[in-house]
Amino acid sequence: MSTRHVLHIDASARPGRSGTDPRGSHTRRLTHRFVAGWRTRRPADAVTYRDVGQQPPSPVTADWIAAAFTPPQRRDEAARARLAESDGLVDELLRADLVVVGAPMYNFGMPAQLKAWIDNVVRVGLTFGFDRSRPGEPYWPMLPPGKRLVILSARGDHGYDPGGRLAASNLVERGIEVPLAYLGMTESHAIAVEYDEFADARLAASIARAEAAVDRLVDRLAATA
Repeated sequence: MSTRHVLHIDASARPGRSGTDPRGSHTRRLTHRFVAGWRTRRPADAVTYRDVGQQPPSPVTADWIAAAFTPPQRRDEAARARLAESDGLVDELLRADLVVVGAPMYNFGMPAQLKAWIDNVVRVGLTFGFDRSRPGEPYWPMLPPGKRLVILSARGDHGYDPGGRLAASNLVERGIEVPLAYLGMTESHAIAVEYDEFADARLAASIARAEAAVDRLVDRLAATA
């Protein structure tokens, strides 16, 4: 069995896990369950953990953009320093075969901390290519093929899945899937807890369904890793 590398990202502002810690995060609960199940099935695989909820990446600035779009051989020490954090995040993504993201819904979209991570890994010359003189499409993905994405979310209301009453208002999964597909990660899977704001039997049932779905997804993906 060949080994694989898992990149585990948590983005919730809540530090604990629901069911374990008071007011803990449902997404951390789901990502922990997924990764624990993966380790059981594939103990030789490596796991890198990145908590952007508690340690958010620096946001993109004008100096960052100038450095990123300067050819590497022309970057000075200051430019290289500005990109050092981004370089590390890109390296983690390049090593990963499977990216597991805990992404709660905040005001219909992803947390700002997770958007900062995305902005840091969308890097010209590293994760996507650009050549304005290239015939046809001037952009192309640069991530190695075969990477998989798992998005584990949580929502206060219900009906955000495709076909649901609030599906058009759900900007979480697409907000993650679109930029990562642009880089070449086109296979994605999503599971979510709903009814968090109701805090009743419907929430408990939604958590149970999500955990069962996580277990099935781990089985399926681990079997074909």
